[in-house]
Amino acid sequence: MEDINRLLLQVCLVHHKGRPDLFRYGAKKYTDEELRTLIHDDSCPIFVAANEDENVMGYAFCRFIEHKNDNILTPIRTLYIDDLCVDEQIRGKHIGTALYEAVLAFAKKSGCYNVTLNVWSCNPQAQRFYEKCGLKPQKVGMEAILQGDES
Repeated sequence: MEDINRLLLQVCLVHHKGRPDLFRYGAKKYTDEELRTLIHDDSCPIFVAANEDENVMGYAFCRFIEHKNDNILTPIRTLYIDDLCVDEQIRGKHIGTALYEAVLAFAKKSGCYNVTLNVWSCNPQAQRFYEKCGLKPQKVGMEAILQGDES
């Protein structure tokens, strides 16, 4: 859990640097209690890449999404990658690719129609990584900031 927390802080720092108006400095996505709950929740698979010393090099947090009885969406099963991170000190060694391929294999085995994720526009390195993995935009989130510095 300590290694995962270290990587969660790295992810938030990337987002904070890109959008300090949205992401708090020094925060992480999950509290320790939330992380403990997720680790034991079978509906939220977690993939971890560790080295021979069992140090966490990267992770992928996922969850299943199904739109049952939706008025417009078909009832497909999706594996959503909620968060994928590789330790910033060892990026470029294909650990992220291995994690993503493990997620894909699991999703296929689990009968999923697709794998989806969101990537922040302020993180072009992640966008390039996902494009290299073969992902394509499914939808685009847009915003108009209405409050802030008026100068």
